[in-house]
Amino acid sequence: MENILSWFVLKSVPGIGNHLFKRLIECFNSPENVFKASGKDFFEVKGITPRLVTAIKHHKIPDPVKKDFDLVMKKGYKIVTMSDADYPPLLLQIPDPPPFLYVFGRLKNSFKNIAVVGSRNATEYGISTTRRLCKDLALREMTIVSGMAIGIDSAAHQGALTGKGNTIAVLGSGLEIVYPAENRKLFHRIAEHGAVISEFPLLTEPEPHNFPIRNRIISGISLGTVVVEATKRSGSLITARLAAEQNREVFAIPGSIHSFKSTGTHTLIKQGAKLVEHAQDIMEELSYIIETPHEKDKTGNEIMERVSQLSSEESLVFEAIDAYPVHIDDLARKLSLKPGKLSSILLQLELKGIVHQSPGKLFSREAME
Repeated sequence: MENILSWFVLKSVPGIGNHLFKRLIECFNSPENVFKASGKDFFEVKGITPRLVTAIKHHKIPDPVKKDFDLVMKKGYKIVTMSDADYPPLLLQIPDPPPFLYVFGRLKNSFKNIAVVGSRNATEYGISTTRRLCKDLALREMTIVSGMAIGIDSAAHQGALTGKGNTIAVLGSGLEIVYPAENRKLFHRIAEHGAVISEFPLLTEPEPHNFPIRNRIISGISLGTVVVEATKRSGSLITARLAAEQNREVFAIPGSIHSFKSTGTHTLIKQGAKLVEHAQDIMEELSYIIETPHEKDKTGNEIMERVSQLSSEESLVFEAIDAYPVHIDDLARKLSLKPGKLSSILLQLELKGIVHQSPGKLFSREAME
């Protein structure tokens, strides 16, 4: 079994942030291998300096980190590392994914996630519209992601629960510090029907600077972000900007032209965000990835016949792909293939009609039905 404590230890090394942690795992596959590596092995990792190599070699787990780990074990929270199958596949694609997530509930390996964020001081229009939208999205088997704040975030989670769907709350505090406190009951309901997650140690207070940090997870874990009732200086616009930077879709629900609470969402629409009136607007925009296109006259038997005729290299790549879209960089790392070679093989699989490429260099198997 993987040594979870080693992830805590490596993360606590001074000078190793999320970017460098990701590069170390890509090179060495696990924190244990990082600590076992010789000095010369680190020369392959961009950003590693002699000072950092020395820090890694002589690092001991700090007491607060050990206490945090012990509390995780005592409380029964789950730690999902970026090497785990349950780690959100879309989150791995952002430049600085958290090395691991603290999880309360069950974090399913799903990419059909849509983020819904907006004002804490929402109007009744914003609340009711959000609940209806998220209920309809949940009925279409979309997982609703939000930040569990009062206002629009809470309405998003509640709508998903009403639709008997899955929902994920991303906190700007540790899992032991439920914020806001009045959402404690919602906190437990979300965990029963999805997951509450955080990258912060369990006893981390909800400091203001934590929320922009957590917003990149809300957008990064999702195919797109829907903004409801945001002023021009709203934190929700940070999430929308991050979504755009992460090459994700941005949606906005219009409000009254007389309400300052919708000035931010109207600005997003002017800048090219997709205007949303109904859940179907979102489903149609994301259809290229959540509904794998395939020719209607193509049967499963025909595809399997083509699979049986693949070369050994083509078979190796095909077996690494499944129905969930995977990024070419993740495939290259998993298969230890050079990008040029992998691109050539993927092109052949596309031409043979057994692999489909979606925008953003995402690859999945063609549907066999």
